[in-house]
Amino acid sequence: MSSSLGLTHLTGLTSSGTSFPPSHRRYNGRPRTSSFKIVASETKQEPDLSVTVNGLHMPNPFVIGSGPPGTNYKVMKKAFDEGWGAVIVKTVSLDAAKVINVTPRYARLRAGANGSAKGQIIGWENIELISDRPLEVMLNEFKQLKEEYPDRILIASIMEEYNKAAWEELIDRVEQTGIDAMEVNFSCPHGMPERKMGAAVGQDCDLLEEVCGWINAKATVPVWAKMTPNITDITQPARVSLRSGCEGVAAINTIMSVMGINLKTLHPEPCVEGYSTPGGYSSKAVHPIALGKVMSIAQMMKNEFQDGDYSLSGIGGVETGGDAAEFILLGANTVQVCTGVMMYGYDLVSKLCSELKDFMRTHNFSTIEEFRGASLQYFTTHTELVRIQQEAIRERRAIKKGLQSDTDWTGDGFVKESESMVSN
Repeated sequence: MSSSLGLTHLTGLTSSGTSFPPSHRRYNGRPRTSSFKIVASETKQEPDLSVTVNGLHMPNPFVIGSGPPGTNYKVMKKAFDEGWGAVIVKTVSLDAAKVINVTPRYARLRAGANGSAKGQIIGWENIELISDRPLEVMLNEFKQLKEEYPDRILIASIMEEYNKAAWEELIDRVEQTGIDAMEVNFSCPHGMPERKMGAAVGQDCDLLEEVCGWINAKATVPVWAKMTPNITDITQPARVSLRSGCEGVAAINTIMSVMGINLKTLHPEPCVEGYSTPGGYSSKAVHPIALGKVMSIAQMMKNEFQDGDYSLSGIGGVETGGDAAEFILLGANTVQVCTGVMMYGYDLVSKLCSELKDFMRTHNFSTIEEFRGASLQYFTTHTELVRIQQEAIRERRAIKKGLQSDTDWTGDGFVKESESMVSN
């Protein structure tokens, strides 16, 4: 299958920058290439936010993440009109009749005393399922959007039960609408796993490998695998997905959680007729966790997938251009936003673009590729951190102490050695 939206390949990383590999899928007839070094531009110019991922060109790296912000034609049209780089639709399956949502389905966590209407929202839990709209209706809207916005990137999020024929039918019907790529939901943490869907697949690497094989044998557009954070080592399913033909991975989906208990009623939130169920946690509070997961995947891709054009899409708590820059510095090609849109609206993209450009100006970066992956080189093991610090301490002590004898003078360090023995 061809690579799709998401992070580009991370190949070798050196002190001069990061390079990322090329892949095997088709990019709308265009060849895949992927290799870059992180070098700040010498000439100042207006930062260019455009990115090309797996052959898909976007005006900026900001992508509507799968969920309510991509649930129907009206809201997806709004996203394109506001300037989002791409839109990933709410996950669809063949039989929407099996999808029955409840209300209320969200609960929020605020900074300070939870429940205070004045505290900043830092956490958001949902128990929402995938799209409950008939597949045919969704497909017609995909087609309409591609007719009206032929140059914009529309990505279908898909999910099915453990049935090869069902996956093949869904892929065929979705591709006929003209969508540009597919993101496979292997990560929904609630509701769907009960039907051996979502995270039930993403948490079982053997099952994941089999299903990815079915998908990539059928698909003719780039495919991304969306990873669950509800697993010990997220690099394992990411590795399996890429080896099984996916062009990219997206991380992370929501974190399994219980938002809280109402201490007056003793009932959990969100409360549905007095009951609840664990759901998916998102928003600002998950950002550090998402960065850690993306960093792990990026390092794995850099070390193991140097010969293909693989991509990575970062997801988790993005509300500012700085949040997005962090994902990109860890190797992400694109950055997805879902809960942020639910909290601040579709025009959030203008703020994100403006703030990301400000960051780029500060460092004199002209393009996204110039700094993508730049911070990966600064991660190491704790053992290596100890060694680095001990060496630095020895060097500082040596400079402070000065030279012990005339035999210690060196040609290269002569000036510093002289200064180390000056008293004022």
